[in-house]
Amino acid sequence: MNKNNLILVILFLLASSSVLYAQKYTLSGHIRELGSGELLLGVNVYEPSQLIGTTSNTYGFYSLTLPKGNYNIVFSFVGYTSDTLSVNLNSNVEYDVNLRSSGKLLEEVSVVGKRYNKQSQDVQMSRIDIPIEQIKTIPSFLGEKDVMKVLQLMPGVQKGHEGSSGIYVRGGAPDQNLIILDDAVVYNANHLFGFFSLFNGDALKSVEFVKGGFPARYGGRLSSVIEMNMKDGNKEKFEGEAGIGLISSKVTLQGPIINQKSSFLVSGRRTYLDMLMMPFMPKEEKGGYYFYDMNAKVNYDFGRKNKLYISGYFGRDKFYFKGKDDFNGYVSEQSSGMYWQNATGTIRWNHLFNSKLFANTSFIVTNYHLRIYSKYSTTDTTETQEDLKYISSIRDFTLKSDFHYFLLPTLDFRFGVSSTLHRFIPSAVKIKIGAQVSNLKPKIIHCVENGAYVESLYKRGKLQLNTGLRFSNFIRNNKVYNGVEPRVSASFVLNNWSSIKASYAYMNQYVHLLSNTGIGLPTDLWIPSTSKIKPQKSWQTALGYHADFAENNFSFSTEAYYKEMNDIISYKEGASYIFIDDLGMASELNWEESITSGFGRTYGIEFLLQRKVGKLNGWIGYTLSTVRHKFNEINNGEAFFAKHDRRHDFSIVTIYNVNPHVTLSASWVYSSGQAISMPISSYTIIKPFGDGIQMPIELVDYGKRNAHRMKPYHRLDFGVQFHKIRKNYSSTLELSVYNAYSRKNPFYYILDNARYGDGRRETVIKQVSLFPIVPSISYVIKF
Repeated sequence: MNKNNLILVILFLLASSSVLYAQKYTLSGHIRELGSGELLLGVNVYEPSQLIGTTSNTYGFYSLTLPKGNYNIVFSFVGYTSDTLSVNLNSNVEYDVNLRSSGKLLEEVSVVGKRYNKQSQDVQMSRIDIPIEQIKTIPSFLGEKDVMKVLQLMPGVQKGHEGSSGIYVRGGAPDQNLIILDDAVVYNANHLFGFFSLFNGDALKSVEFVKGGFPARYGGRLSSVIEMNMKDGNKEKFEGEAGIGLISSKVTLQGPIINQKSSFLVSGRRTYLDMLMMPFMPKEEKGGYYFYDMNAKVNYDFGRKNKLYISGYFGRDKFYFKGKDDFNGYVSEQSSGMYWQNATGTIRWNHLFNSKLFANTSFIVTNYHLRIYSKYSTTDTTETQEDLKYISSIRDFTLKSDFHYFLLPTLDFRFGVSSTLHRFIPSAVKIKIGAQVSNLKPKIIHCVENGAYVESLYKRGKLQLNTGLRFSNFIRNNKVYNGVEPRVSASFVLNNWSSIKASYAYMNQYVHLLSNTGIGLPTDLWIPSTSKIKPQKSWQTALGYHADFAENNFSFSTEAYYKEMNDIISYKEGASYIFIDDLGMASELNWEESITSGFGRTYGIEFLLQRKVGKLNGWIGYTLSTVRHKFNEINNGEAFFAKHDRRHDFSIVTIYNVNPHVTLSASWVYSSGQAISMPISSYTIIKPFGDGIQMPIELVDYGKRNAHRMKPYHRLDFGVQFHKIRKNYSSTLELSVYNAYSRKNPFYYILDNARYGDGRRETVIKQVSLFPIVPSISYVIKF
């Protein structure tokens, strides 16, 4: 019996065994935040005497079936005071819960019964939920609160270059992370060439990060799922939040459209680096860089059974330069720049068929577009006129439906289908020099990606079992790829505070990011699977131990994992995303022929000690891991360490609430040096160019790929927040320091010639560092 059939047999046996338990009565409803009406996801709903529980789904809905009787149902969620419902269950009961946020309590109110969710009692492993308020407290680069940089502080996650918000999860590449914002896939999640992510924390309600044991409802990527949900908007009163920092300002507004029925949220942010640079530029020149983004959402509650949500995101980065030169009456003008932008739109309809069956149907549009341009002209027509235009984009239309069926207290099912129409323009370029024009027209590629899944969650005694099967399909012209992806996660509870967990997941990925920089520049290309480029595949298994220490609100986990990745892609040595010949003309670049595929293997062990609530909270994380790649056409076919291979990775994050008016925070990170290729020798050859002309050309031998290491990376960040609470508003002044002891961390290395007093010359390696100590200040007001 193969693995796929085994999974189906397990699902059948679980469903068959469920008939032994007669249907009883169901308690169901929605869970909201008191004072705003915001629906809460991931809330624990637990009946202690029966040792039976569930959690609210993404839209705040819960359903719990129990035998007839009297019960005390406990509702608990991190950052909120718990609530207990005493109910006589002799019929189906509908009950909506309102939980009070501990962060919104007045100073004189005493917080009692505050709890956090026990990870040891959850079947899901390799998952991290990060409270938004904790993200806003952690010290940040230039005062910009960044979800992705907080994820870099978690075990199993490696950072890219200094300051970059890109993440490498358990040895995977950045394109192997499924980044979801309100059901919409985000392709390029970076602002400012990767130094910031595009997610504005003021607009977010929740962040869930999964790095293994993936449920079957997720597909299309190999390494992680980062699912973010935007706030719905306050249904009870108008609220606002505005902030100003060193490089950007932002504002968020939310409130009811129809009280208790409909609400809106609008959040915008813009940098003003271009405005700050303007006074220092010559009169004849104009240039700069800025980015902006906007989140918007409206919703309407048609009653218990139907809810409608419409949300969207739009953001753009632009770098530009314009200049004019007047030389003896000849005026020349030049302009150049680049911009890249993301746009998403989601329409979601929630429908409750009955107290046990919940459905969500979404229509989603996603678009990513890059444009590079350069133009040079002069009043003298005898001079050369130059013009360059380059574009690349990907656009998706997606329709999906997801169902959640709470069959029994011990068994519930999820199932769903999705279909996505992809439109790729990998690259198109136009170059004009004088009368010569090289115009490579856009090559539009249409593909269809389909998915269907079923998964079950079975709870019986000390055993919890999540089994699933996902079917995926990718169609381009006459080429069709099909995938069968079994998933299984198991948890065995040792006692009421600890458990052992294990998982296995098989994944397929049909879209790829082609990069030869490793920095995450917008010039990296998104391309589809073709007849020559196979889908990437991976399988991962993990084993872990989880413990919760309720008295001190601590949790501890350790996980060991092993993952193999097949058909991962890379440029062949010497290839690039665009080819321009010696005359400056663009040549047709067949990107399929410039790609090679290979194999990757990664394994490691992670430790995480975490405290999410309390006067002192934060976490300590450590990862010991290795990542190796092997391509037949790279490094002479020998295996080599990936760029993001870092043997040791350590982080400490602490947040201390001194009193209601002062919060201190600090983070310290350490990681082994990144793997790099360095020259080991050089030599000169003479190349003939015709007509007896010969020119010396220096060739450099880099030896084996990534055979050298940068110096270790470490950094301390520190921040202090001063809070003021008034009757109608509150404010926060934050002072923070990035790289507090000004560590010169390596960004890259260059070769230079050193001269000595005795006339000797020697080639030496020089380190280039990016950021010394960087202080920042920001001010936020809420009303």
